[in-house]
Amino acid sequence: MERESGRLNLSAGLASVGVALVLVALKLWAYGETRALSVAATLADSAMDLMVSLGGLAAIWYAARPADEDHNFGHSAAEDLAALGQSLFILAAAGAIGAGALMRLGSGAPSPIAAEGTGAVVLLVSIALTLALVAWQRRVVARTGSRVVAADSLHYLGDLLPNIGALAALWASARWGLGQVDSVVALGAALLLALGAVRIFRAAWDALMDRQAAPEVIEGIAEIVRGWEGVHGFHDLKTRLSGSRLFIVVHIELDGRQSLEEAHAIGAALRRALLRAYPGSDVLIHKDPVGVKPHPEDPSRGISRR
Repeated sequence: MERESGRLNLSAGLASVGVALVLVALKLWAYGETRALSVAATLADSAMDLMVSLGGLAAIWYAARPADEDHNFGHSAAEDLAALGQSLFILAAAGAIGAGALMRLGSGAPSPIAAEGTGAVVLLVSIALTLALVAWQRRVVARTGSRVVAADSLHYLGDLLPNIGALAALWASARWGLGQVDSVVALGAALLLALGAVRIFRAAWDALMDRQAAPEVIEGIAEIVRGWEGVHGFHDLKTRLSGSRLFIVVHIELDGRQSLEEAHAIGAALRRALLRAYPGSDVLIHKDPVGVKPHPEDPSRGISRR
């Protein structure tokens, strides 16, 4: 399962890099032909896409490496580090595009837009390629839960609006000579980029700070443990996310009179059930006798649930 997820994540990363390379080349040529700031905004965005996609691909490859002596829990945190870097790059690009748009709007100078038809064709091709890439990335995320692929998909999905806006700006310039629409569209694109960057940053930061899983995930885990045959209660249910991997730790309360082999069988079956419900997760189950009192030197126990 983990190998399949790794292959899917790598395929999404390679597709992202390939699409970004094509879009950068097309938009660089289109900007040279049109001189439209909205096209420049989408060019800068695609250039950032290429940089972060390369970083994301490296992170996916590194995160897919199995655990070793120095990294007993694997390398999945590399995905969160890459997503954090992505958000900072995107935020910087948004600032540069927004500043350029404001300067052009404030100058009052006529916009030097030309060859609108050429630019429109390039943008239509860009939209088609982006839609195809996002569709594949969404499919991969549904199978693997990769945070890097999800962040990349969100970013490319956000690219659609700036591209559509740039199309509208070129059309307004060609039809009515409204060159300032170009700067307004670029400013809107910069705002959307900044908002997306903040969302990616928060998700990656939460994962790096070992924030627990979503409430519905925790409740789903609790429901499985609570209803498991032979389990009389549980406590100290803890979760954290690292990249696309979910870590689960739980203490279950068993009949202390049963044999070690019987207790092991209950715990092992429960672990398999949790792995089926949350594929690719890392599950650790500790077994306690029902009603045992914690030793004074033991860490304080969490809330017991039944």
